Amino acid sequence: MLRASAGRSGEPNHAFRRNCLGSGNEEKRRAHSGTCRFSRRVSGKAIWLLLMVLALAVDSPRLRVPESFAATEAPSVGGVLPEMSLPSPESPAASNYLGLAGKSSFTLPEIRAEVVIVEIFSMYCPYCQAEAPNVERLFQIIQANKSLKDKVKLIGIGVGNTPYEVGVFEDRYEVPFPLFADPDFSIHKILGEVRTPYFIAVKINQDGSHQVIYSQLGSFGDPQDFLDLLLERAKIKKGA
Repeated sequence: MLRASAGRSGEPNHAFRRNCLGSGNEEKRRAHSGTCRFSRRVSGKAIWLLLMVLALAVDSPRLRVPESFAATEAPSVGGVLPEMSLPSPESPAASNYLGLAGKSSFTLPEIRAEVVIVEIFSMYCPYCQAEAPNVERLFQIIQANKSLKDKVKLIGIGVGNTPYEVGVFEDRYEVPFPLFADPDFSIHKILGEVRTPYFIAVKINQDGSHQVIYSQLGSFGDPQDFLDLLLERAKIKKGA
């Protein structure tokens, strides 16, 4: 397992416990079957666990975005991502996977890859939970292909989730790629406050520029078909 952060501290984000992740428009939230619905009930055991986490909470590195910046819509295919910076993983394995050795923070185009797939998720999203095995299968397909494993990389951003909550999701679903916490929704805001799960794929050019080649809410379907689509859009040969 590639861990983006060695720590599991950080109190649960109670403000995120609501029916659906989005802009606050109830009608829009109900319009898509893929929207994330959160449980309003927390068992006694879970409450005890959350209180323990609260007692042990410490500050964690934050994702950085320009101040007072919020997008009104999700990144569009053919466009570019808004400026944002993530803290480099503390795990050497995760840092090496992304090609970030020696960096304290990074932007997506700095990842050593030709295509970066970003999953926007939440620990509390049942659709994200259901999609986790599909995403894991996508990762394994990529890693099994010698000509692709260094060209296509995955990361996940847990919106409204603390490092602890991201860690719970990572352990529960055995996520094999780096995950990052976005506890204050800063990244979520500049990505247009998309609902979850949301997938964005970016083609990184040799000159350091990039272009969004996929941006969509909900499951991407069959992992092999999804990968083939991205390779076609990025003009990358599949190989063996």
